[in-house]
Amino acid sequence: MAKITFVRRTGQQETVDAEMGTSVMEAALDNDIDEIVAECGGSMSCATCHVYVDDKDLGRLAPPSDTEIAMLEGAAAPVKPSSRLSCQLTMTAGLDGITVFLPEEQY
Repeated sequence: MAKITFVRRTGQQETVDAEMGTSVMEAALDNDIDEIVAECGGSMSCATCHVYVDDKDLGRLAPPSDTEIAMLEGAAAPVKPSSRLSCQLTMTAGLDGITVFLPEEQY
């Protein structure tokens, strides 16, 4: 198990357990993090699982693919250098303790 902390727009934080090999998006859905819509179910065909990764964690991530970058261009909330699709963030021991901030909107 690994820990993921979701930070809501209000500043409220929720730390959840995630199975290794699952995505941050799946962990959000499993733990009723309502701000993650995940309309496409993780097939990277929408941007409704957009998150902002904490700057302290960015160096632990593989860079986004060209397809992920293209999908983020359609995100409802502003795209930042820390923007990622949570469906593309697979939990590993190296990501234990990651913090993601939830955007204001997904549509």
